[in-house]
Amino acid sequence: MNNIQFLYDVLMSDDPQREVEENLSKLLTIIPELRWEIGFEHRHPHHHLDVWNHTLYALSLSEKDFDVRFALLLHDIGKPFSYTEQDGIRHFYNHHEVSAKMAKVIMQRLGFDEYATKKLTYLIANHDIPISLKDIDNYPHLTQKRYEIQRCDALAHHPDKLVKRKKYLEEIKEKIKAKNDK
Repeated sequence: MNNIQFLYDVLMSDDPQREVEENLSKLLTIIPELRWEIGFEHRHPHHHLDVWNHTLYALSLSEKDFDVRFALLLHDIGKPFSYTEQDGIRHFYNHHEVSAKMAKVIMQRLGFDEYATKKLTYLIANHDIPISLKDIDNYPHLTQKRYEIQRCDALAHHPDKLVKRKKYLEEIKEKIKAKNDK
């Protein structure tokens, strides 16, 4: 079985979190960059899990869509390489860009085609960028995937810090629905 098929089988299981955990040794063999997430603490009040467990939790919330799940697997891979710390709080400015660059290298190494690499790095690079009406109008399919990634990512944050995120998600969901109803 090739590495892309292995990733597909793991991520498209009914319980991707369990599958990732059960296949972690092989997963780390083909994507060793994930090691840096394991045990890497966010040290930020909006997070209650380390980066790896946040990723696993986000995966567990996702719809059964390979693009969404693969993007969630790598969405924060750049955090250990893009943080600053001030007064004991870590900030991850531009981690989405670092994660997308790392994902591109990983995908090229694994043999993803150019289209899949471009699409998935776009989703990773934009997982923290607010969705605009222009995005909804011009890229409806990708915007739906972006919304799902943002939904899972947001819900994997600290439960006490979700009010603004849930409000944003509801507003975007309504805008996407209005566009689809036209």
